[in-house]
Amino acid sequence: MLRTPTGSNGWPLPVFTLGPSQNVTCNAAGGGSTQSTAFNAYTEAVMVSSTTNDVRLAIGDSPTATTTSTLFPKPFIAILAAPKGGKIAVISNDTNAGSVSVTELQSYDFPSQNT
Repeated sequence: MLRTPTGSNGWPLPVFTLGPSQNVTCNAAGGGSTQSTAFNAYTEAVMVSSTTNDVRLAIGDSPTATTTSTLFPKPFIAILAAPKGGKIAVISNDTNAGSVSVTELQSYDFPSQNT
């Protein structure tokens, strides 16, 4: 029997399925911000990772990453809430360019359970 996983407090834990994935080019520090393509209507969060660069990220409807955006030092994996139809913007905090992997995450609906 399949059961929804719960935390120690008994509350359900979020479970996601993998959605579309893309690599977003990350310009060197001093270059311009790069936006991803728009997330689909089912996306609730994104998994973002980079092994090559310290990266600054912004997320929203039409975001721009700047030198004051949140810094994610390499290597990193982050799961961030995402607006449906939104985008992520990236810029490197390093002197070299690179890329950031972005995978859309969608809620998994557990089948009804008979207990």
